[in-house]
Amino acid sequence: MMRYSLASFCVLLCTLIMLAACTDYPTADLQARKDPFEEGNRAVFAFNLGVDDVVTEPAAAGLRKLPRNIQRSVRSHVEWGSLPSTAVNSVLQGKAENAALASLTFAVNGLTLGLADLMEGDDRPEYEDFGQTLASGGFGEGPYLVVPLLGSQTVRSLTGWGVDLALNPYGRVTAGAPQSVRVASVPVAAVSSRATYFDAINNIKYNSLDPYAKARSAFYQQRDGLLRNNLPAQETDDRFDNFFEN
Repeated sequence: MMRYSLASFCVLLCTLIMLAACTDYPTADLQARKDPFEEGNRAVFAFNLGVDDVVTEPAAAGLRKLPRNIQRSVRSHVEWGSLPSTAVNSVLQGKAENAALASLTFAVNGLTLGLADLMEGDDRPEYEDFGQTLASGGFGEGPYLVVPLLGSQTVRSLTGWGVDLALNPYGRVTAGAPQSVRVASVPVAAVSSRATYFDAINNIKYNSLDPYAKARSAFYQQRDGLLRNNLPAQETDDRFDNFFEN
């Protein structure tokens, strides 16, 4: 598993949060405010598309050809791995019921390492990440970024991803598993997500006049849905300015 220097991570975290909260952009040009690094973002987007062409899309297509019970087991395992983060962030956001439900689901499904959903049919915990926690604390989203392999982010969501990765106790739970199994969990999650949204992503990729702008819009729509019950009343992030799709 990746090891982190606590001091350097804290410095990075503080820097990113200050960027998200304090950066002042000109108001005349929405594109410049929301996506000031568009040229570089487009270059990274092209790189990510190349990786998707060669690796992720073929792997996701292969996963979709497997029996449905295997596909369901893979999705269940990936969702199980995100539950500790959901529990921690629910506590930070004051959502005690969701935190308890996420913890219980993680514990029960841990009997199968999440490969079987033993609580199927019961209430499901709502996904929460540290980016949502930052939003609930009033931190601004910051500019749009396209990160190699990770894809669309904002400064706030990328900061949240880093904190979730560092604090997630999933690695401790699977500490007894072979190193190869634990390392494989990240690409497995990526392929599972690609398979889940296979048609939607391919529609953006192959049927859009500007796949970059369409992917950016789709990202903001997805974050908008996640943040509906996180943003303080006085902070709406401009509702992502109607997702400013070209």
